[in-house]
Amino acid sequence: MEAEFIPCPDPTPRPADPLEALRALHDRLRRRRSVREFSSEPVPRELVEWVVRCAASAPSGANKQPWRFVCVSDPALKREIRLGAEAEEREFYASRASERWLADLAPLGTDADKRFLEVAPWLVVVFKLAREDDGGQVYYAEESVGIATGLLLAAAQQAGLASLVHTPSPMGFLQRILARGPHEKPFVLIPLGWPAEGLRVPRAALAKKPLERVLEWREAPDQGDGSVKDA
Repeated sequence: MEAEFIPCPDPTPRPADPLEALRALHDRLRRRRSVREFSSEPVPRELVEWVVRCAASAPSGANKQPWRFVCVSDPALKREIRLGAEAEEREFYASRASERWLADLAPLGTDADKRFLEVAPWLVVVFKLAREDDGGQVYYAEESVGIATGLLLAAAQQAGLASLVHTPSPMGFLQRILARGPHEKPFVLIPLGWPAEGLRVPRAALAKKPLERVLEWREAPDQGDGSVKDA
């Protein structure tokens, strides 16, 4: 089949001040925290739907969109998911994790207690499709679903929702509890909700690598200093 090209139906308008737009976005995203203290206040289903809409706008290999978002608010299912996650986490802390891994986790105060999985109003379980539902092949599924997950977290932050990237390992219990097909592999479990009043986060989690440790420039010799200075 030959590709057909058409005029872009909905091009992104250029902001009047692109730098200011990026600064505003950065200010929003830098406030995102991995939250384990959620309010039990309900979150409207429509809000979660729009978060997923944002995630599903992600690019993907050959546009196969190899993801599925299962959104859970049923207390019985959340309870079952918590029990499954805690069973795996107890094994992790008791025998699976190396001493180095446990030492790296210690400043974050994590343990096998995952009560937040029942407190958060919603659990969004992201599944990676190993193939399409009709058996078709997918490409770069890991990368594609990772990008979609990043957009989901950004969308939740834009809505003022707290989130956590939770990855109990192995996660096969999610496939069983949520009755997913054999081609749907659990990728990540994300509790969503309003942050609890008086929310606390680990001090160690606030440390981010300075920009010079994560950014390198490879500019043309005659381009000069094109870096943007902080205001």
